Amino acid sequence: MREILGRRRRHRPRRKGSSAQLDAVLTCATAWKWPVLPGAGLATGAVRGERGRGCACPDPECAVPGAHPFDPGLLAATTDARMVRWWWTNRPTAPVLLATGGPAPCALSLPAVAGARALTALDAMGLRLGPVVATPTRWSLMVAPYTLERLGELLHAKDWVPSSLRFHGEGGYLVLPPSEVGTGQVRWERAPEAGNAVPWLPDVESVLDALVEASNGAPDGGSRLAY
Repeated sequence: MREILGRRRRHRPRRKGSSAQLDAVLTCATAWKWPVLPGAGLATGAVRGERGRGCACPDPECAVPGAHPFDPGLLAATTDARMVRWWWTNRPTAPVLLATGGPAPCALSLPAVAGARALTALDAMGLRLGPVVATPTRWSLMVAPYTLERLGELLHAKDWVPSSLRFHGEGGYLVLPPSEVGTGQVRWERAPEAGNAVPWLPDVESVLDALVEASNGAPDGGSRLAY
């Protein structure tokens, strides 16, 4: 009997993280030196264990289901491979969050329709773009790190800036592929260039005008804020 129980213990399956998810987050943390942490993730159904569209955090009216830090908090973001492995072994489907700003990449995001228009305009200008993250509702253009002071100067020079244009800088975060959040699957619209140790990123000033124009020219006219 002891031998049988021992054999059963040896063959008990271990809980393993999704290889695609873990490989992606390890690349971000160790190869690119991007500080990452797991997002809150989506709620699990109480009956069948099916994942719902609600957030796993305690807020029943969470505005960004799954796509925000909860436990651990944003300050826990790290490039340490051991910590990353521990997080995603215990939570294999957790969204991948990049802590933006400081030495890490920043980003500008806008509604998906406006994002497609902006990429078309930037391509027509012959501008080299960095990675672009896409969800069913929003696209995010990753850019080189910028300070809040510099961003403020750039925005101050604009007559109008749409409120739908969001800035992921110091103290912010960005959900990276291959995460799944409340709005759906997160993917690369423009993947990091193959063969580069660290993805190349454009300067924020080089893409800002096109993003503002694309947002202002959205089909609904865009909601605008004066700066």
